[in-house]
Amino acid sequence: MNTKTVIVTGASSGIGFAIAKAYLARGYNVVANARTHEDLAEVAERLGAPENLLLVAGDIARPETAAALFVQGQQHFGRVDVLVNNAGVFISKPIAEYDEADIETMLGTNLKGFIYPSQAAAAHMRAHGGGQIIAITAALAMQPNINVPALLPIMAKGGLNQAVRGLALELAESNIMVNAVAPGIIATPMHGQDPTVLEALKSMAPTHRVGEVQDIVKAVMYLTDSSFVTGSIMVVDGGSTAGKW
Repeated sequence: MNTKTVIVTGASSGIGFAIAKAYLARGYNVVANARTHEDLAEVAERLGAPENLLLVAGDIARPETAAALFVQGQQHFGRVDVLVNNAGVFISKPIAEYDEADIETMLGTNLKGFIYPSQAAAAHMRAHGGGQIIAITAALAMQPNINVPALLPIMAKGGLNQAVRGLALELAESNIMVNAVAPGIIATPMHGQDPTVLEALKSMAPTHRVGEVQDIVKAVMYLTDSSFVTGSIMVVDGGSTAGKW
């Protein structure tokens, strides 16, 4: 059986790094993307610089970066089977406090960083008989929380959740499965180590805990292995979007 290849955007830290590491452990070829060569050099060092890891630096909000991921992935490994659109930015503020830079960053990374790689994936995977596109979105976009003012993430990630469903329909006949994982509060460095903050985050789910990065990794691997799941938004949030509690 031919070794499969995955592209992971935003692979330098947190969920993206853990996803790339998990695919490598499965024996996949991994094309890892982050904004800078310095970020990727650190990724390679942490992963032991395996031969089946290809590093492609660049801003994922630019179409030339998306194109390079697939061109180099095909040149090095023959084809790309899976795209994980993980790169994303989350800026939580009251609406009046968002500035132009916040808006450009959110829409660039979260929306352009989805559409350009997905365009390249659709063309590449159609030519190779199919594949998987998996987006990392956000549970908050499905159920806003009064304690987390976050209009821009809700708008961007909510749009992605719907885009996944539409793209799944569009690409179904090409044997391309399109799904998303929508994390709730996950323990990553972005939340820091302040015990007061962590306790507040735990209170946002009925399970009264935050998720672990591996909870998201496992969801991504399930979707990778699925051949009859498409157009699905897999919520991994400790029950926070299940209803009023």
